[in-house]
Amino acid sequence: MSEVKSAVTSAEQPTTQRPWLVLAIMCIGFFMSLLDGSIVNVAIPTLIDSLDASYDQVLWVIDGYLLVFSVLLITTGRLGDIFGYRRLYVIGIVSFTVASALCGLADSPGRLLAARALQGLAGALLFPQVISSILTIFPPRQRGRAFGLFGAIVGFAPVIGPVVGGFLLAHFSWRWIFFINVPIGIATAVLALTFAPPMRSGRTHRLDLVGVALVTAGLSGIVFGLIEGERYDWGTIAGPISITSVVVAGVVLLVVFVLWQQRQQRLREEPLMPLALFRARNFAVGNWVGFVFQLGMIGIMFVLVLYLQMARGYSALGTGLVVLPNAVLTAVGSAYAGRLSDKFGGKYVLMAGVTLLAVGLLVLVAMVGPASSAWSLLPGLTIIGIAGGATFAPLQQATMDGVDPRLAGAASGVSSTTRQIGGVLGTAVLGALLSARLSSTLHSEAQKRAGRLPEQLRTRFIDDSAAAGQHFRPPTAPDGLPPAATRLYERVTVDTFATGFVGAMRTTFVACAVVLVAAALFCFLFGPGRKPTAETAPLE
Repeated sequence: MSEVKSAVTSAEQPTTQRPWLVLAIMCIGFFMSLLDGSIVNVAIPTLIDSLDASYDQVLWVIDGYLLVFSVLLITTGRLGDIFGYRRLYVIGIVSFTVASALCGLADSPGRLLAARALQGLAGALLFPQVISSILTIFPPRQRGRAFGLFGAIVGFAPVIGPVVGGFLLAHFSWRWIFFINVPIGIATAVLALTFAPPMRSGRTHRLDLVGVALVTAGLSGIVFGLIEGERYDWGTIAGPISITSVVVAGVVLLVVFVLWQQRQQRLREEPLMPLALFRARNFAVGNWVGFVFQLGMIGIMFVLVLYLQMARGYSALGTGLVVLPNAVLTAVGSAYAGRLSDKFGGKYVLMAGVTLLAVGLLVLVAMVGPASSAWSLLPGLTIIGIAGGATFAPLQQATMDGVDPRLAGAASGVSSTTRQIGGVLGTAVLGALLSARLSSTLHSEAQKRAGRLPEQLRTRFIDDSAAAGQHFRPPTAPDGLPPAATRLYERVTVDTFATGFVGAMRTTFVACAVVLVAAALFCFLFGPGRKPTAETAPLE
């Protein structure tokens, strides 16, 4: 009982006189890891040319980072409980810095992929420690504002990535999208060692190695299947191995993992994921809301970026600048939402934010068109930016409300993993929905416009337009056409693709809005907020 009291006392009082400085330092590494998840996207054509890489190889440079990062969060969150949050954070930031240097020095697709996998490992090491540190160094009455800073970065980093990447590619080489991390990483590691206290959970833990193996293998199967499903047309990978069998095997392994955790707890041995976490109602509900929220939220920028670049012809830098005000609103709104969460509770702020997100999507659906300017998008993006700022911090605060401080690392790892899986699933499902709907709308629009082309080109034009839905880009003109015929073919193709994409995008945004409304309704399941007390149930 004294152990619980001491843990609660430490949660009520900051462990450092400068908690905001410590959080700012840790958020730098957190920002770097999120930024690198999106900044490489704009360099795909450059990497293909510079490294003589195939399109699939470059996609794996992106997906490999996401795969390694996603499957390790539960384990690395628990490692923070065992070895200390600052120690894991510093190891993560140093590893991330080294990996970034190796990425910049890579001279082949294989070496770049290996370095990116190391980046994913490093990002997974440092990511959960930020949430754990907030629970450790801030008393409950200040955590909303602390999570507000956390939420600002969550919303801002993925959007600013294309802007930074586009600028570096325009003025330097692709290697600088990685080299830029090196001086920042070194400075961050020094600052963390100088100012951050050696934060720990308050008790000794052990690592459940069998649990680590089961959860890593299970999540790897699910995440790999969701990432690669579209590429293999959701069918066979090799021989008897298919996307479905890989995902099913992953789910089975996760079921075995949960059963193993129950056994560990029954034998009073410490599990990797203490099931006592889910006895806290808000934690269980928060993970479900986070999963559904991310499922609907992830598709917004994914689809909008495709629209701006593929249907409207914006460059990567231009696209980033169009959505930049949205990111700024999200960052500013997150800070204010954190304060409102401290005052009124995260549940109500979260419900309002998620509902407003759905409204913003419907405004985009009403105003977007095949020839829409950036100004036409502004009303919907403004609503989405404000609403996005009212979701991240309240969601994290409501989820972590009542979590025992001794389990901060495990809780942050589980909640981060849940949202990551929701995001990966959302990307896969919405990508498949967009592709299927796009193929249908393009076929219909191509039939309407085929009469503008010479008769011998019409059948090919219709077939190529329908097939373009699988690649999210307009088809190119056939080789050997006279210049005038080529220009006509390209003009008709661009018009067809833009119109077809808008129709498919509207369907996808409505689907996202429905999912977000469901997430808002699930918020009613949150119980009243509570603080940890000395009567907290035993966790062994």
